[in-house]
Amino acid sequence: MLLRAILTICAIALLIFLLFFSLGMIRLSQSGTHLFTAFVYSACIATPSMFLLNWIAIRFSESFPRLVILVNVAALIFTSVVGSLAGSFVIQLSGVIPHFNFLSEFRDTLPFAIVISLMIGLTISTYETLRFKLQAATLELRTRQVEQERAYKLLAEAQLSSLESRIHPHFLFNTLNSIAALIPSNPTRAEDTVGKLASLLRFSLNAHHSGLVPLSQELKIVRDYLEIEQTRFGSRIRFDIAVPASLDDVKVPPLALQSLVENTVKHVVARRPEGASIQIAGSEVSGRVHLEVIDDGPGFSLDAITPEHGLGNLIARLELLYGSAGQLAVSRDNASTFVRISIPAQPRTQ
Repeated sequence: MLLRAILTICAIALLIFLLFFSLGMIRLSQSGTHLFTAFVYSACIATPSMFLLNWIAIRFSESFPRLVILVNVAALIFTSVVGSLAGSFVIQLSGVIPHFNFLSEFRDTLPFAIVISLMIGLTISTYETLRFKLQAATLELRTRQVEQERAYKLLAEAQLSSLESRIHPHFLFNTLNSIAALIPSNPTRAEDTVGKLASLLRFSLNAHHSGLVPLSQELKIVRDYLEIEQTRFGSRIRFDIAVPASLDDVKVPPLALQSLVENTVKHVVARRPEGASIQIAGSEVSGRVHLEVIDDGPGFSLDAITPEHGLGNLIARLELLYGSAGQLAVSRDNASTFVRISIPAQPRTQ
């Protein structure tokens, strides 16, 4: 923008000078004549070069980055030829110097014009290209930082929501009552339930420190949660985890699978006298990991899920982490509800 403004001012100044010189109001010395000649050639060559290089950068930098230099060279040679012709014509027309052979002047000037145009033009275009790439990289970095901050915020909200559900008075009271009832008859199971509750709370508190966690760790939390709830609901919860061991090291968002299971417990098990059967399955197909929570409840639609809902938070997290490659889907088949998370397979831990 600054260079464009300077060249525009120079062009206006040249027109004003030619006007006053043609009226006989200005006389030039020999050194002034040489300076004026150089100024005319610079204006006639640099001005179209600037606009042409800018047009090329806008049209071809992204589509054909390797050809831009060749296109710039061709453009600079073209503007040197046209600018030299225009400059020679302006100088002869203005009468600043005595009449001369037009073609001879053009032939003598052209080689210098091409060399200087290529040196200055390619230097400026290279600088502008590097500056543009730096700005683009800086913008991309800032965008990623903003997205990462949003991901951390959503994960923190998921962690808080999960923690709130754990410390909800009904959940804690029922769990503690179940533990108290188990102490006389089955102290081993009571102690085991206390350990699972502590592990669940600890994982919920620490979840925001990890962007992704191994699937084996997520499955352990899911199993702990279901076994704790099983002390409350007894035979009303029937579950089976059928995830192959080959997926243990796959990286998944923390509390993702657990959120699906918790949704089933809250909206199916707790609301039906007969409870629900819950199956957790996993598979990897064509570089994608599919995790499913299947129950025999009435089902639901994702269209009814609000951003404040636990599943709404999960959808937003998947979008931030994986873009369109992270998906949450709900379907019905043979009186069963299938809730599936589908994400790209991440590298295994070493």
